[in-house]
Amino acid sequence: MSGALACTLLVAGFAGTAAVAAWREILRLRARLERSAEALQQLQQSFRRFAPGEVIEGLIQGAPPAPEKREVAVLFVDLVGFTALSEGLEPALLVRVLNGYFDRMSRAIAEHRGHVSKFIGDGILALFGALAPNPWRVDDAVRAALAMRAALADYNDVLAAEGLPRLSIGIGIECGPVIAGLLGNPSLTEFTVVGRTVNLAARVQAVTREHGVDVLVTGNVRAALDGRIRLRELPPAVLKGLAEPVPVWAVEGPRPG
Repeated sequence: MSGALACTLLVAGFAGTAAVAAWREILRLRARLERSAEALQQLQQSFRRFAPGEVIEGLIQGAPPAPEKREVAVLFVDLVGFTALSEGLEPALLVRVLNGYFDRMSRAIAEHRGHVSKFIGDGILALFGALAPNPWRVDDAVRAALAMRAALADYNDVLAAEGLPRLSIGIGIECGPVIAGLLGNPSLTEFTVVGRTVNLAARVQAVTREHGVDVLVTGNVRAALDGRIRLRELPPAVLKGLAEPVPVWAVEGPRPG
């Protein structure tokens, strides 16, 4: 073998070894990148349990949502008789019943373009139009309430089949301006809304028991609502912190036809 040929083969050998090493490094980096992407996806999914996806994406990109005034529909829902329920069930069973309830209510809200802002004990604060302008926010909120009523009826059948007590809810809906943004401290921050609209929705929900109904709306909601929803006027509600009674209507359901 000539010296030139031997040198050529030696160089080719080194080149081949380098190519194999480079390819192995590429594969290693690709696997690492895929693991990082999977970890990031899992992290995003975990964070979406605590804040809307749009907010999480903005935080990841370094552009958290700026506080601003928005027109929203606010829905508060609470379990009726929760204290008695909690005292009558074992902790593990109570948590299972509540998780099934939260899951069904949350799905009904999401299917009508709303999102759950927070769970408050056995209550839920849901917002419509808080993340992006939604001209149908009031209709969406009321139709979500009707879907929640139907979902609860189905869930009660499941509970009854297990010999468990049926659940009852009260829902209050108000619409109007709020301040939306990230609130909290360095240890705990959440995207939510504040303002009179939120307070009024919560207080209207609290008087559903007095009227013996499951869904109450205010005059603002009635004025903006699709006429295809049947409402029944009730005596004005006396609400804590307000000088004048607030007109309220019970939501009965869609009009036939």
